[in-house]
Amino acid sequence: QVQLVESGGGLVQPGGSLRLSCVASESIFNMNAMGWFRQAPGKQRELVAGITQTGSTYYADSVKGRFTVSGDNAKNTVDLQMSSLKPEDTAVYYCAADLQGVRSWGQGIQVTVSS
Repeated sequence: QVQLVESGGGLVQPGGSLRLSCVASESIFNMNAMGWFRQAPGKQRELVAGITQTGSTYYADSVKGRFTVSGDNAKNTVDLQMSSLKPEDTAVYYCAADLQGVRSWGQGIQVTVSS
């Protein structure tokens, strides 16, 4: 499995911004897709944003226009830039990578949006 490590979470006020970063143990160029999921207390884990090997991106309706996912092949990272954050964005965010039919997960990182 691919090892994934997230960073960049924390506490931010509503309307603020955060940038999450996910470092992979091997080249992200080899991944079929990578993405960011989140899970709020009492809710199911949901896909927030994803990026494929060809560079196509996907965003959940709830984050379109506010979040941007990007990959850096040189650094083996996939970042999630989050802007105009809302309290409902509060969750544990997980990085995921799909490689040859196997999905790997990061350990998760807390994002809290509160005044």
